[in-house]
Amino acid sequence: MRTKKDIISMMHTMLALLFGTFLLAFTYYHINFQNHLSEGGFVGLALLGKYILDIPPALSMILMDIPVLIIALFVKGRRFIINTMAAAGMFSFFYAMMEQYSPLVIDLNHNLFAAAVLSGLLTGFGAGIVLRYGGATGGDDAISVLISEWSGMKVGTVFFLMDAVVLLLSLFYLPLVETLYTILAVSIAGQTITITATYGIPKKPVPVLRNQVPRSAGHSVGSRT
Repeated sequence: MRTKKDIISMMHTMLALLFGTFLLAFTYYHINFQNHLSEGGFVGLALLGKYILDIPPALSMILMDIPVLIIALFVKGRRFIINTMAAAGMFSFFYAMMEQYSPLVIDLNHNLFAAAVLSGLLTGFGAGIVLRYGGATGGDDAISVLISEWSGMKVGTVFFLMDAVVLLLSLFYLPLVETLYTILAVSIAGQTITITATYGIPKKPVPVLRNQVPRSAGHSVGSRT
């Protein structure tokens, strides 16, 4: 039986997911779409599949999401999958509503640098909120989380590397200028995701082996030279 504390925590999580996915949907539609910035992640791969193999993006997105989410179910657990499915559903709903009903137009085609910076900051903050509260907005976000945990890389760095690789491949069908500005956007988003998802959360202590040689006094554990 759920306690009052559990219910409050669950409501807090759902509100955070609502806010994060709303911000993502708002930015992808009003900044990225309206100013012709490109897409990374599974969306970019789906468009590449449509261009090269004529596979419908809706089908390829499902085919990519399903195996990743199944793996995440065993690695991250049921709660992560539930939060991810909830976040993905919220994002799709918000994006569809904005696409259908939003009268707002943010025209930054004359200043794609500003569009890229805004996109990076807002999408990074939105995705970071979703990750901070135990979810993801799709299979590509989930795989970034898994790679981050397996490799020890910052989650924002993994997001950036995955998106940048997809965007470079997407040069087969996308204009160079928009692609380069999108790479700028995802690089800013990667840093913002890391800060948002991890700020104020203590790092896990690094285990020390019994016979490990101590580091010199000038270097802390985990520091890089």
